[in-house]
Amino acid sequence: MVTIPRVVIAAPASGHGKTSVATGLLAAFRARGLVVSGHKVGPDYIDPGYHALAAGRPGRNLDPWLVGEEAIAPLFVHGATTPVPADIAIIEGVMGLFDGATGRRHVASTAHVAGLLRAPVVLVVDASGMGRSVAALVHGFSTFDPSVRIGGVILNRVGSARHEQILGDALAEAGVAVLGALRRQDSLATPSRHLGLIPAAERAADARRTVAALGTAVGGSVDLEGVASVARSAGPIPAGDPLLGALERPSEDIAAPVRVAVAGGAAFTFGYTEHTELLAGAGAEVVRFDPLRDERLPDGVDGLVIGGGFPETHAADLSANAPMRADVADLARSHRPIAAECAGLLYLAATLGGSPMCGVLAADAAMTDRLTLGYREAAAPYDSVLAAAGTRVHGHEFHRTATRPASGARPAWRWHDGRDAIVDGFVQGNVHASYLHLHWAGSPGIAERFLAACRAARHAGA
Repeated sequence: MVTIPRVVIAAPASGHGKTSVATGLLAAFRARGLVVSGHKVGPDYIDPGYHALAAGRPGRNLDPWLVGEEAIAPLFVHGATTPVPADIAIIEGVMGLFDGATGRRHVASTAHVAGLLRAPVVLVVDASGMGRSVAALVHGFSTFDPSVRIGGVILNRVGSARHEQILGDALAEAGVAVLGALRRQDSLATPSRHLGLIPAAERAADARRTVAALGTAVGGSVDLEGVASVARSAGPIPAGDPLLGALERPSEDIAAPVRVAVAGGAAFTFGYTEHTELLAGAGAEVVRFDPLRDERLPDGVDGLVIGGGFPETHAADLSANAPMRADVADLARSHRPIAAECAGLLYLAATLGGSPMCGVLAADAAMTDRLTLGYREAAAPYDSVLAAAGTRVHGHEFHRTATRPASGARPAWRWHDGRDAIVDGFVQGNVHASYLHLHWAGSPGIAERFLAACRAARHAGA
């Protein structure tokens, strides 16, 4: 058992300001000399990018649907102690406090994760247009599930000192501590587009300024010691799990490690931190590259991982980098394993919005008017570099694009959406490409299987 001060930042619904408050808390505590660790409930890739800027270390995701309940505590402990133990961990919730996977009650909700982590909750409430009713709202959330402990409230978008007093008096009657009140500050808003907030990696200096401003605003308006006190009230949490060993780097005696290139840069910002850690733990040398800026893959690459992101926003620049596109196509022809998710699928296609891409797959991709979003329980219909035929996985989709065709002769995954059987993606030689996002910590063996395929391909090409 380990004791890590931790608090969950939740809200009655989306749009109340969880991300701003969580990011601001991370920045404010760090500015005061504390080591902080940021975590996000759910599959979202974008919020952890802002957490990482504020904390100075990778943001982490905690999603019971993707990784299983039993992995949540060890993943949290790993993240909160890597590279060094944090003085406080801030865990941002998803949607409303009790909103979980559709049709599965509380599963993957913020309340579910708070329970698995034995963590208290601070509720962020958008108080604009609200007076004494705030007490009724908070009372309902405090009593709905007795297993969820709400340690206080942070009021957001408060209009004036008088408004703050009205809200505070009402909550005092309800016996709920007010830990802070943030005034309306439109200048702190983070710009959005078709899939939500613009990732921090695409905004660079602007994102850093936003995070610093959030830290200043939260530091000046929130009782940080009060929040820390709530976080310290969290009890011990179990730490032992085989997963933690898999996330550790291999010993120095591993000869000739497999060299795996992982796409990054502004166009490929979606990826769970644990993926590269699991690859390294299985014996890979992980090297980063940017398909927008680099003209060639890193030397001596045995395999390639291209995660999610926004290639549709950068299609012209990706297309203009013809040397990189040709290098990726050559790697595929050499039968080196390639694992591509969502954005990676689009990059491997023949075209994206009419712009030439790598041409590894005989498919054309384009934007649509439809948002495809949700959890999926899928099965692998064929053997691939990621999974043996019949393997079942939990994943999620998050895109406004489509490919024609939607799948190849050998689809990557198959699932049922409640009405129709869905096939998705492509298994083509040693290429695995689909829209489905996985968290490899929830699918034991993926990293090892991928590296085994890399070693086999290296040996065959030697």
